[in-house]
Amino acid sequence: MKKLLLASTATAVMATSAFADGHADAVSIGVILGFTGPIESLAPAMAAGAELAMSEVTDSGNLMDGMTVNSVRADSTCIDAAAATAAAERLITSDGVAGIMGADCSGVTTAILSNVAIPNGVAMVSPSATSPALSTVEDNGLFFRTAPSDARQGQVMTDVIMDRGIEEVAVTYTNNDYGLGLADSFAAAFEAAGGTVTLVAAHEDGRADYSAEVGALAAAGGDVLVVAGYVDQGGSGIVQAALDSGAFDTFVFPDGMISQALTDNFGSDIDGSFGQHPGTDSEGAGIYHDMAEAAGFDGTSPFSKESYDAAALIMLAMQAAGSTASADYAEHIMDVANAPGEPIQPGELGRALELIAAGEDIDYQGASAVELIGPGESAGNYREVVIEGGEIATVQYR
Repeated sequence: MKKLLLASTATAVMATSAFADGHADAVSIGVILGFTGPIESLAPAMAAGAELAMSEVTDSGNLMDGMTVNSVRADSTCIDAAAATAAAERLITSDGVAGIMGADCSGVTTAILSNVAIPNGVAMVSPSATSPALSTVEDNGLFFRTAPSDARQGQVMTDVIMDRGIEEVAVTYTNNDYGLGLADSFAAAFEAAGGTVTLVAAHEDGRADYSAEVGALAAAGGDVLVVAGYVDQGGSGIVQAALDSGAFDTFVFPDGMISQALTDNFGSDIDGSFGQHPGTDSEGAGIYHDMAEAAGFDGTSPFSKESYDAAALIMLAMQAAGSTASADYAEHIMDVANAPGEPIQPGELGRALELIAAGEDIDYQGASAVELIGPGESAGNYREVVIEGGEIATVQYR
């Protein structure tokens, strides 16, 4: 297992320790998500989930000596690595965060990890960066994720399609780490299962016209079009062009495409389309949905549950280490996330902190049925959905 925590630079450790010692009554956690960009419709519920966990811990008064937890937001943009890196640097150098909940999209997550988190010795827990490449990235034991790798999603999407008797598909993907990783893993799984992929073609975000891309996909053929893109950007542009031309009327939507914005954009025009995103029908998911509703946001929104869990794991690991320094608490994240120990659901963070303080083990299950495996990532559960009457409906969980 590659999660062997190496010593970070002496400067980073000293700076983090100085922050913890000088601010023993409070700790800040960065929340870096694409508040602008191609998944901006998902970011509000993700941030709200993470901040719900922080408020819960603060209200309990059980984090170390009654420490409060503050959220500091930053915009990853999802797609601009330079902007995301600069935002993360500000979180650490100006805002003094002791950990990062994020980032969201795989490309910017990789950039932040390599350029900021590792050099500064700061832990990151991403709720939604799903590129398979992140499973093997050198991270000095500082990177974790509560969303499963797209190596898993590729197989699940294959099963979802094959179960409908569909054996021939075309694939378009957003031209970045997320899109390419998902397209590759899906194509390999689908063909291994006996299916035919007629064409795998990239599309660029930000274009006004996708008729040429859709024309090539239509010429290749396929019963459905898999759109591994972003709902607030090129993915929706591809769908609109396909509907306008009549090239495809049924689409397969992976996680980056599923949100309220999808049905707001297309309504019943995409009825019969289907897809999947990380999700579970566990006891914790139901509890979290009720908590989110009471707090005024949609807990069923993709990656909101994973965001709550990502923030929770950071704080629980801090308690286990008795420290807010990443060099101390990062090595405890796998411990608090997995058995053995007392199962912990959403709304029970205060009790979890008490148990840890008493020397008891916990098994944090949380809102997304957390189980961290291998290189510190989620084993993965998925919610299969279908568009019916212009709305997203749950078919089953896998």
